[in-house]
Amino acid sequence: MTEILPPDEAGLARAAALLRSGALVAFGTETVYGLGADATDATAVASIFAAKGRPHFNPLICHYPTAAAAFAQVEADARASLVAERLWPGPLTLVLPRQPDCPVALLAGAGLETLAVRVPAHPVALALLRAVGRPIAAPSANRSGQVSPTTVAHVLAGLEGRIAAVLDCGPCPVGVESTVLDLTGPHPFLLRPGGATLETIEGLIGPVGRGIPHAVAEAARGLRSPGLMVSHYAPSLPVRIRASDVAADEALLAFGRPLAGAGAVYSLSDRADVTEAAARLFDGLRSLDAEGARRGLRRIAVMPIPDQGLGLAINDRLARAAAPRG
Repeated sequence: MTEILPPDEAGLARAAALLRSGALVAFGTETVYGLGADATDATAVASIFAAKGRPHFNPLICHYPTAAAAFAQVEADARASLVAERLWPGPLTLVLPRQPDCPVALLAGAGLETLAVRVPAHPVALALLRAVGRPIAAPSANRSGQVSPTTVAHVLAGLEGRIAAVLDCGPCPVGVESTVLDLTGPHPFLLRPGGATLETIEGLIGPVGRGIPHAVAEAARGLRSPGLMVSHYAPSLPVRIRASDVAADEALLAFGRPLAGAGAVYSLSDRADVTEAAARLFDGLRSLDAEGARRGLRRIAVMPIPDQGLGLAINDRLARAAAPRG
């Protein structure tokens, strides 16, 4: 049963406590309702993908109560500081490089070296973020592929019983998702139009790339937004998937009981649980990549993972990591 929490002191305290405990709580913003989880808790983040039935590990937007809180965890240049000063709080998300000590779980950023951050312009959402005291990862609070929700009723229609609670913030005044602006390179690039207009943004920082040919878009966006390149998020070592055996010069990404004979092993889940495996996937690939380099191993072998539940998303990610590299 999903709790409906009022936007008062008690409701905010309950929502914050649930989020800090690793539970999922939907909450309203000025754009749409978001499905929130503690962004520093990889298992909680994995639960977002499970609840939504999301088939891919797309980067999630992390929400903060202030620009200072966001910029403590990403590297903000003069352009980011300017648009944040003028447009935050508001319906604008900035994609920026992660700080080396950023506490946000790798899964929240789909394993990338960048992070999508924003400060919502909704008093209840901001009060919740202050109460939690941690960044909150929150995609739209609906089942994957369905229409984004702008009321509590919309949230419950898709997620009743799948999440712990909904904080009733009333109808969302903007009603469309935030604009997503990539500021990781020398030229700003629009990844998604939304509540902040392109004209306003260009009035602050000049021309923003958009509407360019697909081949150029792949090159510009390749590591900022998922699904645009076949070989994606790949570690330095080659990856061999659906491995039924493993060699001494291979590192093993294990699922369930590990295969014998590997030069290094990282277990995604000893009990073969796909949600736990999703939470550990990116850390596992990075750990084995580093360990393999230290030990002179030639490849990462990955044990089979079922396609049920989050297994589908895990296997999509692994297939991209294993794809031939151009």
